[in-house]
Amino acid sequence: MSISGEELRLLLKALAFSAHKHRDQRRKDVEASPYINHPIAVANLLCNEGGVQDILVICAALLHDTLEDTDTTAEELRAEFGDTIARIVEELTDPANLESDERKQRQVQRVATLSRAAQLVKLADKVANLRDIVERPPHDWPVERRQKYFSWAKAVAEQVRGLNPGLDAAFDAAYARGPV
Repeated sequence: MSISGEELRLLLKALAFSAHKHRDQRRKDVEASPYINHPIAVANLLCNEGGVQDILVICAALLHDTLEDTDTTAEELRAEFGDTIARIVEELTDPANLESDERKQRQVQRVATLSRAAQLVKLADKVANLRDIVERPPHDWPVERRQKYFSWAKAVAEQVRGLNPGLDAAFDAAYARGPV
């Protein structure tokens, strides 16, 4: 795989932007890992396990939580990264006014209607989250909550099964480890 200088600059810009926006956020594990580890894991999954080489998809993966979890606006993303990346991130962003259960049900219902790029990021996001729940579970999540997350993630993943064999395999392996 060869990446152009322009693509490399865009990738590093997305990484730096995401790191800056998530700079004060931590994951819910005992160690309170830096949040930026999550978008990096999603991008890594896409590239190294899913074989995704589309730089716009990889950049969207790095930015996928910026609209939902930071003060970033869609206009800001569009100005910094263009229409395509901004659109993918917008597709992945849940409305802020939804309750958790409603948001989760909406994701199951909507994932099949997303663009292929957004579906790839969504599937890689679920794999990364399942791995984190097994390896570094949220400190305040009992086993039942972890099991519920696994069930919901499977419902989401089933809607896009067959999209990417590498990501399907990664999901199946992560799911098989289950929460304990």
